[in-house]
Amino acid sequence: MRAVERKTFTVFSYVFCFLLILLCLIPLIWMIVSSFKLDREVWAYPFRFFPNKWLPNNYQTLFTSKRVDYVQALLNTAFVAVIHVTLKLAIETMSAYAYARLEFRFKTLMWRVTLFTMFIPNIAILLTSFVTVKQLGMLDTFWVLIIPSLAGAYGIFFYRQFFLNIPLSMEEAALVDGASRFRIYWNVFLPNAKAPMVLLGTGSFIGVWNSFIWPSLTITSPTKYQVMQVIRSFRNMYSEAFGVVMAASAIGAIPPLIVFLIFQRYIIKGMLISGIK
Repeated sequence: MRAVERKTFTVFSYVFCFLLILLCLIPLIWMIVSSFKLDREVWAYPFRFFPNKWLPNNYQTLFTSKRVDYVQALLNTAFVAVIHVTLKLAIETMSAYAYARLEFRFKTLMWRVTLFTMFIPNIAILLTSFVTVKQLGMLDTFWVLIIPSLAGAYGIFFYRQFFLNIPLSMEEAALVDGASRFRIYWNVFLPNAKAPMVLLGTGSFIGVWNSFIWPSLTITSPTKYQVMQVIRSFRNMYSEAFGVVMAASAIGAIPPLIVFLIFQRYIIKGMLISGIK
């Protein structure tokens, strides 16, 4: 009887997972299919999932537009995302190592202040952040997209908790061998933190790639537009051309998907580690 119940539960679990995956994929599939539709077919009634005729016109319009360079926007966003993630990982892991292993004045106070910033919503400091970068002369530059959110309290907290679980004997052995603190951080702690670094790094990359509000406030030159800004501008320029918007959205979704597929093994491992901690 238990074997039958176990088999029934397994079947229902697979069916449930399949339906859940299908539910998550339907919007993505519909977006891709709609990118090959005529404008009138996207919101046609009665609803038709597939077009009467598959047409590449929307992609031709996307890449031949003279007002906005979509390829340049893809390159801009990739550049900003890679630089941002690289610097963010370096700053947060070094900060976490200092909080986990070093002793210095006002360490407890600084740690409490760092944790306090976790509870401040980004939207609450949006105006003050804008005024700050304006006074620093960073508006309409790539640095305004890279620098402001380089150090995050959650990332520092996450890495610190992971570093605290690395055996102290490994660090002591390195100190006996004459290794410096930076050498220990680089050769001992970072190699053991690949999974959490990939987990948070991938999340940061996707966050930068999908960012819309901050780039819209700080970037005004079309040559520096990010992907989401361009998609929005297509929505304005082609108010009824939903197919072009769908085509831009479909291509814009490819890089985050590729990053996730490449690092999915480390992402799952990092999530398991975070759950154990």
